[in-house]
Amino acid sequence: MDANVIPTDAELHRLAIAVGEQLKANRLMLVTAESCTGGWIAKMITDIPGCSEWFDCGVAAYSYEAKQALLGVRPETLVEHGAVSEETCMEMVSGVLIASGGNVAVAVTGIAGPGGGGVDKPVGSVWIGWKRRGGYPKAELFHFAGDREAVRRQTVAHALLGILKMLTP
Repeated sequence: MDANVIPTDAELHRLAIAVGEQLKANRLMLVTAESCTGGWIAKMITDIPGCSEWFDCGVAAYSYEAKQALLGVRPETLVEHGAVSEETCMEMVSGVLIASGGNVAVAVTGIAGPGGGGVDKPVGSVWIGWKRRGGYPKAELFHFAGDREAVRRQTVAHALLGILKMLTP
């Protein structure tokens, strides 16, 4: 999927179903750590009947305090790099695995807009991270176009696509 194609509800639903099928086939449990999407990835997953077989929990953490308390993000990481950074994303994806019963995690942190962006981190800048329990985290920076809704939709789609990529041989 092109980074700036805005997915429909039906496309997001199909991606979530595909993620669920892969997780179930591999007997894995997914966990999510979401900032800019506010739980939208978990919502797409829990729209699927029977998802409790492969979805453990989701954390929507916007504030620095929530990221620290619920996801184990270090205060110095937030001070030095900010909430929208590779370092924070990696700590979020690792922290949600530590705090849960999952074995596959996705984390997102970004600037959905319309405000909040700057020269170094413009609106549409989103870090997405993935990790399997016992493995190493991977994070990727995306620059999505459009309004708040468009940025969030694209984030959800690419988070789900990344899970599929991680689970598909």
